[in-house]
Amino acid sequence: MTAPANPSSALPSLDCDVLVVGSGAGGLSAAVAAAYHGLKVVVVDKADVCGGATSWSGGWAWTPGNPLAKADGVNEDRELFRTYLRHRLGPNYQADRVEAFLEAVPHMVGFFQDKTSLQFVPGTKIKDIYGSTPGAGTGHRSVGPKPFNARKIKPELRAKMRHQLYETSFLGMGIMAGPDLTKFLSASQGNIRGIFHAGWRVAFHVLDLLTHRRNMQLVNGTALTGRLLKSADDLGVEIRVSTPAKHLLTDASGKVTGAVVSSPEGELQINASRGVVLAAGGFPNDVSRRKALFPKTPTGTEHWTLAPKETTGDGITMAQAVGARFESDVESPAAWCPVSLVPYRNGRTGTFPHIMDRAKPGSIGVRRDGKRFVNEANGYYDYVEGLLNATPEGEPVEAWQIADAEFVRKFPLGMAKPLPVPLYPYLRSGYLKKGKTLEELAAACGIDPQGLAATVAEFNRNARKGIDPVFDRGASEFNRYGGDPKNTPNPSLRPLQKGPFYAVRIVPGSFGTFAGLAADSRSRVLDNDGQPIKGLYVAGNDQASVMGGHYPAGGINLGPALTFGYIAGRDIANATHYEDDGTLIDTMAVS
Repeated sequence: MTAPANPSSALPSLDCDVLVVGSGAGGLSAAVAAAYHGLKVVVVDKADVCGGATSWSGGWAWTPGNPLAKADGVNEDRELFRTYLRHRLGPNYQADRVEAFLEAVPHMVGFFQDKTSLQFVPGTKIKDIYGSTPGAGTGHRSVGPKPFNARKIKPELRAKMRHQLYETSFLGMGIMAGPDLTKFLSASQGNIRGIFHAGWRVAFHVLDLLTHRRNMQLVNGTALTGRLLKSADDLGVEIRVSTPAKHLLTDASGKVTGAVVSSPEGELQINASRGVVLAAGGFPNDVSRRKALFPKTPTGTEHWTLAPKETTGDGITMAQAVGARFESDVESPAAWCPVSLVPYRNGRTGTFPHIMDRAKPGSIGVRRDGKRFVNEANGYYDYVEGLLNATPEGEPVEAWQIADAEFVRKFPLGMAKPLPVPLYPYLRSGYLKKGKTLEELAAACGIDPQGLAATVAEFNRNARKGIDPVFDRGASEFNRYGGDPKNTPNPSLRPLQKGPFYAVRIVPGSFGTFAGLAADSRSRVLDNDGQPIKGLYVAGNDQASVMGGHYPAGGINLGPALTFGYIAGRDIANATHYEDDGTLIDTMAVS
């Protein structure tokens, strides 16, 4: 099936070199790379704001061998990265795409760092998840965006930016993982420096709300997209929101030459002489595809994604209409994340990602039988995978994250914040369950009380020794880094002792999808015969994951999105060589 070469000569048209569909990390990376090489680039987004799921993310990207690591004196051999991925991806390891990713990563980071407004901070202490796997890293394999003041973005572009996800903010203010978050948590424990830090951050946020009606202290994903948007704007990229792409255009040879989009002024034909990059965010909100591909999701609605509602697989659908292959033969169709559902008084339901609370000491996850099912301190992907595997067919896939009184005073339990924020609103809404005893908590949650009591008793006996014989929680550096360094002998383990006890219901969610369009090492979309479709590229979650549906490290969505977007932008511009030092992009003439 092919798209019409010219659907309507009566449509108004716009000419450019490159059309990018989607404005998350992958799309904006492609746009900036292509524009840097002198091409005229137009970015369209279905939503009325830019940034996609990237803006709601933590912003960290897995970038092994990046120049920030080298600047810190860490010069790992690339074979270590290959070794780690070969072991973690197994039969899903695609050597050509993995090699393209590993080759391009240092150049991508160096390009943005040296040539654009996208500046990074090094993930010096961020560990790969599976520390016992050969080749695993113990730091310096990630980068995150430097915090960014939105005042540096011109007001008309700022108006197009997606806000921080409310559930992962404090009154709409983002808190950056690392020292920022650590200081906020220390404030709940009476630390003077922490209190001062939290105080001035909140005070400036309130001032921003009064003067600009939005969060201006950009961190995490909003800093990443904010910096990318400014970089794109500096290079003359035209950015259009509320402009969904409807279908692709092809010429007589089958080459993709643009797309028809629906703009606020009506339909518009955008002619792209060099090509189209699809980066529309995958299909996490496509119920029919979820029903077909997601495990234990019989109606397609038993799943909650952290991606914006516009991510309904439009890019994939358009590509399939011109003969592209949809690659679903991956380990997992989605990047799982455990989430809890937050009821608001206005009837809205929020989705909270359980990223950091699971590893803190004094909390465990159990199913309705009262039994643990996973190492809670491992990656978010593992938590949901463990829950899916432990849930008998026909039963709802759900768990309860349980904590004692000491825990909720010191750490967040899902959306519920530690001191001095009161727990009452979360208890009143039913989001948080409470019991003076474990038996009372079990009754409130529908958990088997005998099973829960036995699980906690066994867990507590071992936690006092700093061990977890069942799931080895706290044995890896990744686990211990996510815990509390003040807690001994194991930062991730402490008995659940003093009531009252609390619980939050956990259900399966995702950051986005892993199944997607088949692509080659140059980010070109492949057809059903494995041949590249001329003029059609893909990046971000529209592209089948280079990790083959596995989650070996935090940031394996954003790292490849930025990298393959960068590869696509350069390929379209015919910039095919890197500088020898691995830090700078060359400036080849555009042919």
